[in-house]
Amino acid sequence: MRISESWTGAAAVARLWRRQSCGARPWQLRWQPVCASTELMLSGWLKQQPCSAQQPRALFADRQTHGRGQRGRVWQSPIGGVWISAALPWFDAQCSAGIFGVAVAVALAERLERRGVPVGIKWPNDLMVGNRKLAGLLPRLVHRGSRVRLARIGLGLNVCNRVPREGIALDELLRSGQCQPLVWMAEVLCALDRTMDLAGRADWVCAEAERRLWTKQVRDPKGGELWDVIGLGLDGSLLLSQGSRTMRWTRW
Repeated sequence: MRISESWTGAAAVARLWRRQSCGARPWQLRWQPVCASTELMLSGWLKQQPCSAQQPRALFADRQTHGRGQRGRVWQSPIGGVWISAALPWFDAQCSAGIFGVAVAVALAERLERRGVPVGIKWPNDLMVGNRKLAGLLPRLVHRGSRVRLARIGLGLNVCNRVPREGIALDELLRSGQCQPLVWMAEVLCALDRTMDLAGRADWVCAEAERRLWTKQVRDPKGGELWDVIGLGLDGSLLLSQGSRTMRWTRW
């Protein structure tokens, strides 16, 4: 799909998303050419204007200067990638942040596979091509009392940006015409539409994630022991075994 250079910002993303006919829910979208953190900007937006019960909301930036990933690690976010924070209405009272994150990973993997990109899910929060990281995500749930009020996701996808040695971008895997950031912003929205449709389907989400798991063994970061991966729990935890011993990892 050829994109006119005059298409910029949230309006361009919305137009591409509508062309995809991905979902019936209208999105509230904002775009920033540069910001410190899309997560911080989304939090401010939600504080000023609370999210409705039906309408998802997303904020994109061309570049983040102080993006943060899991455990506060630096999230490199140069121009050319997709950097998004989104808030989704969520009605699955039994949902955990872990299974929500797995659902996002599965939905984005589906969009990438449609373009011929062979991705694996590296638990808990990365999409990999071979041994190199293509995308990362950071999920959390916002509660009001005992109820889940919103599901929030921070997501980064390498498209045609500079990447570190351990990373990979889509422009190494696809033709140049398929590697426009605006196109992949719309694809990410399609994946999040799909994620909302998967609420309450933890069994299916786990089965789809399990067949895409990046590795069959993991090493305990504390003791260095090697464990076999059995599968995923319905809360998104990683189920492990070592002989007769079993263990469950939640997001560390």
